[in-house]
Amino acid sequence: MIFFGKKEDPEDLIYQGVAFLEKNQPKAALVLFSKALKNDPENLSALHKKGLTLNQLKKYQDAITCFDKIIEIKKDDPDAYNNKAIAQAELGNTDGALESYDKAIATDSKYAAAYFNKGVLFDRLEKHEEALVILDEAIKLDPRKPNALFYKGIVLGKLARHEEALNCFEKVSKNNPSHLDGLFHKGIELAELGKHEEAVRVFDKILEKHKDNVNVIYAKARSKAALDEVSQSLELLKRAIMKEPKTIKKWARAEKIFERFEDDERFRKMVK
Repeated sequence: MIFFGKKEDPEDLIYQGVAFLEKNQPKAALVLFSKALKNDPENLSALHKKGLTLNQLKKYQDAITCFDKIIEIKKDDPDAYNNKAIAQAELGNTDGALESYDKAIATDSKYAAAYFNKGVLFDRLEKHEEALVILDEAIKLDPRKPNALFYKGIVLGKLARHEEALNCFEKVSKNNPSHLDGLFHKGIELAELGKHEEAVRVFDKILEKHKDNVNVIYAKARSKAALDEVSQSLELLKRAIMKEPKTIKKWARAEKIFERFEDDERFRKMVK
């Protein structure tokens, strides 16, 4: 006598897969999403979650296959176009990625995520002005989320438009007090504007909770150097070097603000 096993419910498998994702176990999740699709090949939820998981695992071509399948079933799915574009960009297919972002936007003109991701891609392509235009659209569409405003600040910083960049990071920090990257970059822009005492206060605020953050320690060392607080600057620089010797020594040797220390034996020993 032959007994047939009970077919597992795809929705149960998807639920279990999501639980694995929440535990940061994407490979286990992928097995379950694949199993759900074996039982229901056109399950859009399983296809979407499998594609996202494949992107997370950097299996971009397989992810594109999932998103293409969704588009085949449902041509007006902006999520599928957006996430396909992310995979295409990671594979170096920037033209394809931009086309997919445009399709996401054409499908839903208020889809902020596609504007944001397209802006990030323009920035990666060093098309900074175009990036700013697109990021402004993302900000208008979803002003509550800090990601587009934060990234706009990053782009403005690259263009040496430091007052505008500072304005972005101040807004991010004010509206999202737990956004430490926004606070850190606020300090960086204050330093770029020569407001080193204010920058140090910002870095100290971060270091109260994250005392071992090497980037913040190094940034504070730079501002202390600019303030001619030599001993404090060198002590901070020493702390940073102890945590990431190769990187921090390279940065310090190239940093103009530390040129004033070139005759200081302590500095020379640290960065040699």
